[in-house]
Amino acid sequence: MCGIVGYAGRGPAAAELFEGLKKLEYRGYDSAGISTCDRGEIFTAKRGGRVEELSPALKNLPGTVGIGHTRWATHGVANDINAHPHCYGKFAVVHNGIIENYAELRAELIAEGHKFASQTDSEVIVHLLDFYYDGDFSDALRLTCARLKGCWAIAALCAGFDGFAVTRHSSPVILGEGVGRFAASDIYALCGRAHSYCVLEDGDMAIVTPAGTEIFDRNMKAVRRAFEPLKEEYGDGGTDGCPHYMLKEIRQNARTMRATCDKFFSAVNAGELRLRLASADKIVLVGCGTAYNAALAAVRLLGGAYDCPVSAHIASEARYSPPRVTKKSVCIAVSQSGETADTLMAARIARDAGAYLLAVTNVGYSAITRIADKVVPVCAGAEVCVAATKSYIGQLACFHLLASLNAPDMRRESILKVADDVEKIANGGTYAEVIARLCVQSRAVFFLGRGADVDVAVEGSLKLKEVSYIFSDGYPAGELKHGTLALVDESVTSVVLICDEALAEKCVNAVEQILSRRGKVAVVTTLERTYDELKNRVDAAWLLPSVPAHLAHFVSATALQLIAYRAAVLAGRDPDKPRNLAKSVTVE
Repeated sequence: MCGIVGYAGRGPAAAELFEGLKKLEYRGYDSAGISTCDRGEIFTAKRGGRVEELSPALKNLPGTVGIGHTRWATHGVANDINAHPHCYGKFAVVHNGIIENYAELRAELIAEGHKFASQTDSEVIVHLLDFYYDGDFSDALRLTCARLKGCWAIAALCAGFDGFAVTRHSSPVILGEGVGRFAASDIYALCGRAHSYCVLEDGDMAIVTPAGTEIFDRNMKAVRRAFEPLKEEYGDGGTDGCPHYMLKEIRQNARTMRATCDKFFSAVNAGELRLRLASADKIVLVGCGTAYNAALAAVRLLGGAYDCPVSAHIASEARYSPPRVTKKSVCIAVSQSGETADTLMAARIARDAGAYLLAVTNVGYSAITRIADKVVPVCAGAEVCVAATKSYIGQLACFHLLASLNAPDMRRESILKVADDVEKIANGGTYAEVIARLCVQSRAVFFLGRGADVDVAVEGSLKLKEVSYIFSDGYPAGELKHGTLALVDESVTSVVLICDEALAEKCVNAVEQILSRRGKVAVVTTLERTYDELKNRVDAAWLLPSVPAHLAHFVSATALQLIAYRAAVLAGRDPDKPRNLAKSVTVE
């Protein structure tokens, strides 16, 4: 989502901030801007569009201190005026999050004579700073935050002050130290420039200057926060010769499976966790988007392993209609970034109601890890493409291991064996190209399956719509005749997953129903007999490696990710930066 960077050092701030913003592009955004401070004056450049459009203006941004921002529009359209930083009086401000009471504050400030330039909720922050400022920068920021309702990460400049201030409430801020001092909303912005980092706690404020950093808690008491070495694994390493990050990351699915299996045993006490899950009166999972789709697979896996009800809940709904839990319940919060606002809130509600909280996340320093009782790490490494691919595969691996805690080594060996098949699929692509072309030529695409294939169908549909903008839907094949068949004709493609021998015949029935309505069909299957039966009757067929049905989602999900990727490329889309979407949705 929105991204913040800050710099205070000896080098040109604009260049440092520009590079930091480039590293945050993967989060999704629609405008960008930079403010620097030099000799008591603030200089600002901001543009609707890509970070690269700021490049010509860098020469007009002097100084060795500054802040920058990539904005994902919430209040007000994406244009130059609504882009951050917002400036007023002696101040410039960038903000991630939502100010829920901005309309009330805006009206109050207008009554005081303040003139607003933008449509954003964020602009009230800079006006409040100006209103409360009496010569003490940090006190003005403290008083400003006391008036805000919502969530925020804020970085601010004050003309005449050789540094910047940052503060957070329910939105991340990370400090970095290297050749200069840095702040960012995401650790990737620090990679290659900082050698150590620390994560601010909620309510913290930091005053950062070229000479040093002071950190204060919510009571403005000076505190020390530990800095840790910035590991190379937090860097993205470029596209590794691939035309897009999405393809590179799909090709890292197998590596993610292996790394997640290896880390699992050192991260959790298998015996202790098995007792916790085995004695639970219920297991509830919460997540959003792809993480929720992974939770759907977890319901089948955990439901077959533990003698209690298991359910998955969309986190944005679970916040308002939370599943009932007790002190014997286990809540599993699933989030790639560990910062997803709705998932964090749903997890807190379950934890506060007494549930034991497990976090399944790819980011070990994230907010979800600080509220969880136990963290189950997804070891996908940096995932730059907005659409989640390898992190989904890593989440599946985590759930397999959680479902087999009585014999985890046996399941680990099975996953590692399937990883070899996943690697072969990810480095191929001929069949993906054929099916992707069918999708691009269609007005709609339906993904169908039965049993565990339904979970992958739902995720495959999400991937296609995210990166290619083609309308798609994923649902059980048995529901085809209960309404959706009315939409099927020669302009519609149905991608049918058939990876369970016990359900194959029923799935073939769905294929017959589509063909009889002149619909196009692409079959993706691990079953050689089904492939032989259908390959000459459908528009495309892809025979995947034969794997046990309960492990098939690793290979079928990888295949559907490749189809979505190829469809995006054929349709002329940028699969790494789909329009209107953000990587880490930190607003509610």
